[in-house]
Amino acid sequence: MSFRAYYVDQQLENGVITAHSARLLTLDDDVLEPDAVTIDIDYSCLNYKDGLALAGRPGVLRRTPLIPGIDLVGRVRTSTDARFRAGDRVVLNGDGIGESRNGGLAELAVVRGDGLVHVPDSVTQHHAAAIGTAGFTAMLAVLALERGGVTPESGDVLVTGAAGGVGSVAIAVLAHLGYSVTASTGRGETEADYLRELGASAILNRADFTEPGRPLQKARFAGAVDAVGSVTLANVLAQTSYGGVVAACGLAGGADLPTTVMPFILRGVTLAGINSVEAPRSLREEAWSRLASDLDAHLLDAMTETIGLADAIGAADRILAGQIRGRTVVDVRR
Repeated sequence: MSFRAYYVDQQLENGVITAHSARLLTLDDDVLEPDAVTIDIDYSCLNYKDGLALAGRPGVLRRTPLIPGIDLVGRVRTSTDARFRAGDRVVLNGDGIGESRNGGLAELAVVRGDGLVHVPDSVTQHHAAAIGTAGFTAMLAVLALERGGVTPESGDVLVTGAAGGVGSVAIAVLAHLGYSVTASTGRGETEADYLRELGASAILNRADFTEPGRPLQKARFAGAVDAVGSVTLANVLAQTSYGGVVAACGLAGGADLPTTVMPFILRGVTLAGINSVEAPRSLREEAWSRLASDLDAHLLDAMTETIGLADAIGAADRILAGQIRGRTVVDVRR
């Protein structure tokens, strides 16, 4: 059978992309790798990684040609995996799709069952797509703070990249749980009201964190969710209180980390790495259970834009330019 999908084809020489195309095509299902579960996709969503893949930037696609899209939400058509039956509502975040395996910016997918999770009964398909990898990652970061002993009574929690997808969901979940949340953003003039609506009690300019600072600074935060990396993460670590936890889940500002051991050996700070791509199924199920109970659906709607499949290529440029707030759902049937 045939289905619509984005198809990215690239040529590389010595790791440099020398030719790139990303087109919305009608494909035959024989382009999909055989695997356990066939899914009729209802929604995907647009993440920073998807923007990179569609725009021909390096660092995401491990092979081409490939269908991009690191998220999908749909219903099982057929399954040889006993954990899933025809008609089941399912969501898949990461697990290699859109990077090394064909992904979710399509009407059809064939995937393995180990990364697949049943959509909780209280969550709609559209909301599951709005959560996507960004929301899933944010919840993994919150779980890391909790495991490290950071409670609402511990003190303020900082969220960097606050107006993005991970930041928006992290603020909403943390505020729902009773934490006092400080949001760091470069778009304070336009997004301050939005961030306060999500639950941020204070808003800082990201410029406060982008210049190199002392290895240890005034302790301000009991914990943090950082999607920026580089100098920003170094400053966040330097401003974290004794016994605090920083969950690092992104590198929008760079992959380097110019810091010292001082926050770790003098303040006992924990740097917790968040890898949503390879999270085991048990952790995925825990995160999705918590998202169903701890993320307000009305706030999720407020941070979400929905576009059609054909609009994803244009939205890719906007997400790379930092012009998209919150989450972007892709209705693949539109």
